[in-house]
Formats: sequence, C-alpha cells, structure tokens
Amino acid sequence: MRLIESKTGIAGESVKLFVHEVGQGNPAVFISGWPLSHEMWEYQFNELPKHGIRCIGYDRRGFGKSDKPWDSYDYDTLAADLKAVLDELDLNNVTLVGFSMGGGEVVRYLSTYGSARIAKVVLISSVVPFMLKTEDNPDGVPQELFDGFVKDAEDDRPKFLAGFAKNFYGNTLLNNAVSDEILQWHASLALQGSGRATTQCIRSFSETDFRREVSSIDVPVLIIHGESDKTVPIKVSSDQTSKLLPGAEYIVYEGAPHGLFITQKERLNENLIQFINQEVVTISNPY
Repeated sequence: MRLIESKTGIAGESVKLFVHEVGQGNPAVFISGWPLSHEMWEYQFNELPKHGIRCIGYDRRGFGKSDKPWDSYDYDTLAADLKAVLDELDLNNVTLVGFSMGGGEVVRYLSTYGSARIAKVVLISSVVPFMLKTEDNPDGVPQELFDGFVKDAEDDRPKFLAGFAKNFYGNTLLNNAVSDEILQWHASLALQGSGRATTQCIRSFSETDFRREVSSIDVPVLIIHGESDKTVPIKVSSDQTSKLLPGAEYIVYEGAPHGLFITQKERLNENLIQFINQEVVTISNPY
C-alpha cells in the first residue's frame, strides 16, 4: 500500500492517490466504479493473484483513502491520475480493467497518452461510449434522471446511496441478489467519498462523450456487461462500444445486474484470468 502524488487538475494542485497491490506476474490495473473505491475488487484480488496476475487498484481522487479536492473531477484529470499511477510504478504490458465510470478513464487515457504501457483492456459494465440522451443519442439516459441523482445526493447522500445500491446489484422485494451485509459494505465504501466528489463525478460520467475516442484503442479489448443492468443500460453502452470496436470480444451475462463483480464473481474471475493471461498476438490495429 502506498500514496502516489498526481500533480493535475485546475490549479495544478498535488493530490495523493492511495494505491494497493497484491500478487506477482502479469500486471492488471483496476479502476473502480462510482461511488466506490479499490476495495470493490476484493473478490477479484482474492483470486487472480493465485493465477500469476499482479493486481493493482487505486482510489479515484475524492473517494476511498485518496485526497478529496474540491474540483478537478473531469476525465482529463482522472486520466492524468491513472497516468501518474502507471508512471510511478513504471508498469508495462498492463491490462487496464475499468468498471462502470472507470471505463471512461481507460478510454481517455488511451486517446490522450497512447498504448505504449498497455497490452490489453477490459471494460466491465462501462459507461462508455456516451450515457446522456441527446438528439444523436436517442437511446441515452435523460438529463433529468442525472439531475435528480445530484439533488438527492445533496439532500441526503446516505439515503440516496442506499437506494442506489439496491438497483446496482438487482435487489428487489422478490429477489435478494446480494445480502443485506453486502449492501451495508457497499454503503460503507461509498460514504468514504466526499459529497462534492460524488456529485461532480455524476456530471462527468453522464455528460462525457467518448464515441470519437473509442476508435483510438489499438490493443485487444474484452467487453463484459450484464443483460439486466438497470444502472448503465446495456443498449446505450456496451452494445454501442462493441459496434465501434468490432474486433473486441463481447460477453453478455444473461440476467446479470450492474454489480456483477459480486453477483457473478466466479464467472467474471474466470473471464479475467483467461483474458489477462492469454498470449497477445501483435497486430497493427485490431479495429
């Protein structure tokens, strides 16, 4: 465990990012989803090191044990934070694993800094390529929904996050996809984030358009998404990304919710182990 300094953001302020790593072998950097921290990957970090994978996770600025500045939650800054982690640890032949909001960091990093350090990419339940409903993105999510998220988070963040978590894992009155204890654990991770970071990141992941950047990915890609994801609907996200990256491997988990890193953890671990450890065939551009 260590703190890495990232000198990015509006005022060029120095922000310390908390980094945790375990295992030896092929390096994989895991970027968490909103509003969680690197600890969301517990069931992956417990298993993947057994298969020769060095698992590295960090807390996004504003969340977990990282610094919590007032501003600078845009994707340019967040991708620069990812670069700071890769550079400080001097990582090469990396598999970037981005969950939900974390998919945006993956794409923005590659479109800005290139793939010199990167071997592969995994996008899980990702917000990429564009979440917001617009004239040229009619299947997107209405602005009013995200505005409501911000208002509810500002009014009563613990209550809002508790309700959000149930949808996140697909819990209903008739189906407890995860235990109450998992929901409590989720809430404890989410509440480590600052209120400001929580709302600013809603704006970033909902309003950032990655459609033109996705084509900059020039390494092998694995896309995984739950068919029944109510948080990031598959139709507007991974279905579209798979069309923009026709060479990518696309796996749809039938009936799975957004939080499949818990609900389908065994299957996800198997898919990650196989993809990260398989030999890369060098080609100029798979897409």
